[in-house]
Amino acid sequence: MAVDKGQIFTGSEKVDKYRAIYYAGASGDYNPIHIDPEFGKMVGLGGAILQGLCTLAFTAKVVTDWTGDPGRLKKIKCRFSAPVIMEDTISVQGNVTDVQAGRAKVELKVVNQAGAEVLQKVEAEVDA
Repeated sequence: MAVDKGQIFTGSEKVDKYRAIYYAGASGDYNPIHIDPEFGKMVGLGGAILQGLCTLAFTAKVVTDWTGDPGRLKKIKCRFSAPVIMEDTISVQGNVTDVQAGRAKVELKVVNQAGAEVLQKVEAEVDA
């Protein structure tokens, strides 16, 4: 697949109620704000929240699904800006902003179902 400046792509992921527990098992991040809803409420989060890196992984998956090859993703970065809770739907929109020397720069917008940006300043680079 050729990558051209101005290309736009989208994707989404629904966060199932066990996702933070699955991710804790894979990552070792057993912080109680991620796996104990009562603790999450006690500290003012309204319940358990998804690990930020899991949200970023969902975002990376949208990019690699679009490119058709996970090996084409060379760089991704973001600022974690709002918590994601179980049962949220994360939507990602990517926009190719530049293509030079075989690399494409992609700006991504990542929001929940209410339109709140859960990640900000999200940028990726992929092999063009």
